[in-house]
Amino acid sequence: MIRSHNRRRLAGALVTVLAVLLLAACRPIQPVTPANAPIPPLGISVFPSPTPPLTLVLPPVVEQPPTPDAGSAFPAPTPTLEVIEGTVTVGLDASLPEAWATALLARLNQTDAVQTATGPQPLRVLDQASLAASVVTLRPYTQATAPLGERIFAVATPFATIRDDITLAELTTAWQTGAPALYTTDETATLLRPVLGVYAGNLAPQAELLAAVESTPGAWAVLPFDQLDPRFKALTVDGVNVLSNQFSVLEYPLAVALSVEGIGASAVRPLLQAVVQPYTNRDASRLTQLIMTGVTAMSRVTALRMDQQGYDYPAQVISDVFAAADITHISNEVPFLDDCVANPAENNLILCSHPNYWAALAALGTDIVGLSGNHVNDFGRDGARRSLTWYRDNGIPSYGSGFDVNEACAPLLWEDHGNTFAFIAALAFYPEGAWATADQPGACYYYDNQATILELVRQLSTFVDVVAVELQHTETYEPYPIASQIADFRALREAGADIVTGVQSHVPQAQEPYGADDVGGPGFITYGLGNLFFDQMWSWETRTELAARHTIFDGRVINTELLTMVLEDFAQPRWATPEERTDILNRVFNAAPPR
Repeated sequence: MIRSHNRRRLAGALVTVLAVLLLAACRPIQPVTPANAPIPPLGISVFPSPTPPLTLVLPPVVEQPPTPDAGSAFPAPTPTLEVIEGTVTVGLDASLPEAWATALLARLNQTDAVQTATGPQPLRVLDQASLAASVVTLRPYTQATAPLGERIFAVATPFATIRDDITLAELTTAWQTGAPALYTTDETATLLRPVLGVYAGNLAPQAELLAAVESTPGAWAVLPFDQLDPRFKALTVDGVNVLSNQFSVLEYPLAVALSVEGIGASAVRPLLQAVVQPYTNRDASRLTQLIMTGVTAMSRVTALRMDQQGYDYPAQVISDVFAAADITHISNEVPFLDDCVANPAENNLILCSHPNYWAALAALGTDIVGLSGNHVNDFGRDGARRSLTWYRDNGIPSYGSGFDVNEACAPLLWEDHGNTFAFIAALAFYPEGAWATADQPGACYYYDNQATILELVRQLSTFVDVVAVELQHTETYEPYPIASQIADFRALREAGADIVTGVQSHVPQAQEPYGADDVGGPGFITYGLGNLFFDQMWSWETRTELAARHTIFDGRVINTELLTMVLEDFAQPRWATPEERTDILNRVFNAAPPR
């Protein structure tokens, strides 16, 4: 049996609970009704019979206990109490933000004694911190003793920026001199003083930072991690990626901790636990990285190379990055058939993959598979049934195709790190023989079911954190999306989709980020990602590839990274060089449609 990455956590064990999507003349859709539901086997989608109007029955989210992630930062155990005879004195460092100082002072003033190794001792709060034996202060995270709270920051630019990294030395120079142009808030300038020194750049309210850097070429913004949104591009700092699910605060310079230092600190510290809330603005137990991919069709010469070089050959260079994601998505265009034979003929358009080729997708850590491609029925309705059965028999979660139109158009529900998702996929292109019908398998045809899907998106957006819709739209070989594509993708976004992905394009296409101030809140449209595993070596454009790595934090999309690749040997992507990456990003940024 083939299984998805066994470290993934599913919604109560990956439950897809949906009822019926209607055919062309859609009946009214009844409201979504939350209710308890039995939990099916892992990875298996459950659909009711195709008779009543659409009704979603969503199970309660099963809370998962927190697991120790690489980026988790929890308060250290309280050290052994000190031996102290006499009054314990404490002061608040002037570097503390006013809101924190007010809350901390109020807590200290609630008690007149603290516990020490020698028993209770008087506590006295001094106005002048320099005269106190212990001081509540801010420190770089790595220098703090038993932190009482932490704050982690990001350096950001407008999304359509080529640059990916900044050095701490560059940032420190800009911070202390104001050149190049730098923007931050008064509170951030205060909090980061222990790391970067006295701030000499521009101050702006949080809500105005994005507009400030967008209007100032070459400018950077420094902001709290939890205030990122997709219209920003978060830069790595000395190569450390604050978005990564492998992030360690001990390796990242832009992190500060609230700490009590000095004689008597161990007695004062317990009084101040949980005064600053939340403890962190980057809780790793609430962070999900989702990778979305473009066209996969392990057929023709790609299949031949896999037979020659090994079934995991396409994934060998890029697999470590893809497998590290919490959710790895594949858009697979063709059926898996056990009698599939590689046919590398140039004009072969009847495509399939042998089940052995799943090894390449397994190497990527594939969790979910969208089946909205227009080749899903290349081997007829019977071939589609065999392929769908293969997915189900092997516990591989899929959506976008089904044994009938209701299954094909149904969403897949998912949970990871406390974030809930609904994935929907549809085909907005020909041939008609690829479309599912009331009693025949195939892909969900978008235009026959458009009103129903839009209403489904509206309803799901009130029940899950992230609605992700992918469309197999009109195939073009240009980075510029066509007018109907723009209209359809934006309509899904307006209906409540947080992520809309084009999986039809054989070349990378325009990207469209949405921020916290945009209608509908933060989200992302990617009009096309290009190929992933497909043999189109005949032009530079078809050889270039994108994957979108979305970071979801505390229930919302906060940033999207574009991974750039180049196809070699008809089958195997490699990472783009810096020069190639610049070329790819310039093409997609310049193709962005007017907003």
